[in-house]
Order: sequence, then structure tokens, then C-alpha cells
Amino acid sequence: MSSISPASLLEEIELRPGRPPVLRAEITSDAPRWAAEHREALRAVVAEHGCVLIRGLGLCDVAGAGAVFERLSTGLMAEREAFAPRRTYADGVYSSAQWPPSQPMCMHHEQSYTLEFPGLMLFACLTAPDRGGATGVADAATVLEELPTALTERFEREGWLLTRSYNDEIGSSLVEAFGTDERGAVERYCRANAIEFAWQPDGTLRTRQRRSAVTRHPVSGRRCWFNQVAFLNEWTLAPEVREYLVEVYGADGLPFNTLFGNGDPIGEDVVQLLNKVYETNTAREPWRTGDLMLVDNIRTAHSREPYEGPRDVLVAMADPVRLSDCSPTFEVTAR
Repeated sequence: MSSISPASLLEEIELRPGRPPVLRAEITSDAPRWAAEHREALRAVVAEHGCVLIRGLGLCDVAGAGAVFERLSTGLMAEREAFAPRRTYADGVYSSAQWPPSQPMCMHHEQSYTLEFPGLMLFACLTAPDRGGATGVADAATVLEELPTALTERFEREGWLLTRSYNDEIGSSLVEAFGTDERGAVERYCRANAIEFAWQPDGTLRTRQRRSAVTRHPVSGRRCWFNQVAFLNEWTLAPEVREYLVEVYGADGLPFNTLFGNGDPIGEDVVQLLNKVYETNTAREPWRTGDLMLVDNIRTAHSREPYEGPRDVLVAMADPVRLSDCSPTFEVTAR
């Protein structure tokens, strides 16, 4: 496929119900060069559809995938405040989050609890699993429209709270989340990023941060359901996992949990409703080795389904966006 205009590339996209937009590239070599030649056209496709799966690039190693990531983005980001460990392959190039293969990673927007988050997510499949493991996508504006008005209005007024407990046994460690375990550096980061923090008698850290649940896309202006309220909530955990964690660490010591912005618990019924609306609006396509996927992180939520067999999907976060540029419904400050 030679370099073509954004309009021509849009005509090549396969659109089918229940599937993300698919583009078949079918090139034989030099995927980074192809990506550079088609950069603006591909970004136009993402702007139009919210995501695109590119099939036929033959991506097979970290170096090639990383080069493609760099050519398609305006800048790769280092992850901060990670909720699960990742392997770092190169600056801005990571493994998928280390999450049990049997457990789904429910719909979410990457790093929506930070003050600066990726505007673009890039995924490259080096090894497709034997079964399952798709990266599902869902349009955030549609999800917002289909949620009950009373619920979304409450979240718009109050926002949502993320609580976290850091230790060396579960979830991300201080070093994985903050890049350091030096108390002064962690505290400076928290103060600069509107995160309340409290060191526990055993030396572990607990934090709270309040964020907007609904934002406006900085380019299109569309209102989007943009958060990780459901994914990081205790009721999304498998029942046996939740029961074990509560028994060992206590209800206040879970590695992460979400609350209404005023501190009220979010009930299991609310979480089930959120996940049901996400599922109704999920588009999915099984990975094939060599695939590339681009996702507008504000407009489009993504998930990871359970899988069997080896699965190697590289991830990059790119094109940083400030929450303040997305018309949050209140000023974000530490309480």
C-alpha cells in the first residue's frame, strides 16, 4: 500500500457491527516507514472512528513495534501511578499490565486518575493468544448517553475518588507507581498532583485522589464518560479475590478501590450497571500476530478479555493531555 490521503484511507476501513474499524495493510517489510508515510491519514482515521486495528504489518519484535509507535505519536510517555506492574522494554514501550490471564481487565481509560494522561494508546501484538485476550473498545460518548441521567449527574457534581494502598505484596509498589520509594520524593509528587497521602504505622502508603468522571474531548468537544470507576472498584474483582484481599488487608487496605466523589461507597449494583452498559457497547476483534491498534484514550475505553496460551501485546502511551484541557466539571484539588 503506497502513501495515500486521509480521505482515501478512510474509504479503505472495514466497518462491521460489533468490531473495531479494521484496515488491512498487508505490507512485506519496513513497517516503521509505512507508519511514517501514513501517519496523518491514520491519525485522521482515529479522529473519525475513535480507534483502528491495522492488520498485516507483520510486527514481530520490540524494536520494530517501538519504531512504529514513535512514528505514529507526537511523543511517548513514561507511565506514572501504575495500578499493576509492567515490563519496560524501552523508553515509553511497555508490556501489557501484569494481570491474571483468567481475570478480565474491564473497560477503562488509561491513567484517567492522573492530571496528565495519554491522548493516544498504541498496542502491538507480537504473539496472539490461543483463545480470547481481545482488546475490546467502547465509545465513551455513547456509554455516557446510555447511563442513567441521575447517576451521571451525580458523578458530574461530585467526581470520583480513587483510594490506593501500596505495599510490596499486592498491586504496584511505590517504585513501580512513583519511580522511587524515597518518602520526600513521593510526597512532593503527591502534593504536585492533588493526591492526599498518609503513611501507615507499618510504613506503607495510602492515597486518595478526586477526579472528574465526565470530560469534554479537547478536539471534538464531545462529552465522554472518562474514568476508571468500574475497573478499579472492589466489586469488579472476582468474588474469591475480593474476599481474600478484604480478609488479609481489610476493607480499607485494598490495593485500589473507587468511591463517589463525596466518599460514599459505590454499590455492587452501580458497578454491575456500568459494566453492563460497557458490554452492550463493546466492539472486539481477536488479535492476530503482527496486528497494531490505535485508540483515542479519551473518546474510547478499552479492556482486556481473559485468555489462554501465550499473549504478548506491547503498549505505548502517547500524546499527553492535561485534565485541565478537557473541561473537568470541578477544579481538582487535594481535599
